[in-house]
Amino acid sequence: FVNFVIDNYIIKELDNLILINQTIEEVNKLSENDFIGTFGNIFEKTNWIANKAFNSKPYKSFDEFVSTIIKIYENSSKEDCLKIFNAHPELAVEKKLTEDSHKEQKGANLNRCNNEEFSEFKNLNIEYRSKFGFPFIIAVKGKNKNEILNNFRRRIKNEINLEFNEAKEQVKKIATFRLMK
Repeated sequence: FVNFVIDNYIIKELDNLILINQTIEEVNKLSENDFIGTFGNIFEKTNWIANKAFNSKPYKSFDEFVSTIIKIYENSSKEDCLKIFNAHPELAVEKKLTEDSHKEQKGANLNRCNNEEFSEFKNLNIEYRSKFGFPFIIAVKGKNKNEILNNFRRRIKNEINLEFNEAKEQVKKIATFRLMK
């Protein structure tokens, strides 16, 4: 399932079938398991944020819900942020992707790299992780391979604090895209 929000409804996309299935009132009634099942991957394999958001119910609107889940992330410790960062896949080379990451990388054609592009992604991923201790993270939605590679080449030159903050912003963008598609 892919979940997104339009007007006060949570939309579930299953293959090419889209179902409008929950109002904010129904979200407020979700069991903990169903809530975490629906929102647990907004921050790449990070159920604890969805769990905290569950414990903040009820919500008056989707805006309040989105604001709450983003604030939970923004207020996370550095250690928790690093755990979230490290839950993200390496771009273009990772084989085991969540459904969300697969769709996002496919949309940027990262699944169609030629040998030279693949080799550059592979080398940049290794160098980046070695330097920063987490994978390169970028919200790929609306970007193509060249834009992503150019960002990768530029950001790998950053110092650690600047890059940590940039990765944190990129995770927030990815989560926002996942909530608002």
